[in-house]
Amino acid sequence: MHTIMTANTVEDSVLLQKTRELCETLAGQPEFESIRSRVDLFMINDQAKEQYQLVSAKGEHLQHKQAQGAELSPEEIADFEQQRDALFRDPVARGFLDAQQEMHRIQETIAAYVGKTFELGRVPAVEDFDSGSCGPTCGCGH
Repeated sequence: MHTIMTANTVEDSVLLQKTRELCETLAGQPEFESIRSRVDLFMINDQAKEQYQLVSAKGEHLQHKQAQGAELSPEEIADFEQQRDALFRDPVARGFLDAQQEMHRIQETIAAYVGKTFELGRVPAVEDFDSGSCGPTCGCGH
């Protein structure tokens, strides 16, 4: 089967190449190795994973219950907070949670730049981002 190259295919292959270059750059950063090692450490720690899954499931259950208009009892809230606090005290779980936040911040930064490029029709500069925010890389949530 022969494939006919169109302008879109050529553009797509250039975009794919540049995306791969971005991924290579990302994977080459020292922060990336730190993130990966914390995720890997978490993935081999069954106790931390079970604790994380329990807290996540309990949090989802409470959110669902609240969304249905049910009142949460003080005991339910205290139990969840106690389990969540224990999760945060576990260094392996805490490292994983921090790594997740760092990955999310990187993804948001990349998405912000791509989105702003579509919006402006050019490569954005830092000053092109909201003046009410610290910029797409600050991680402050603006």
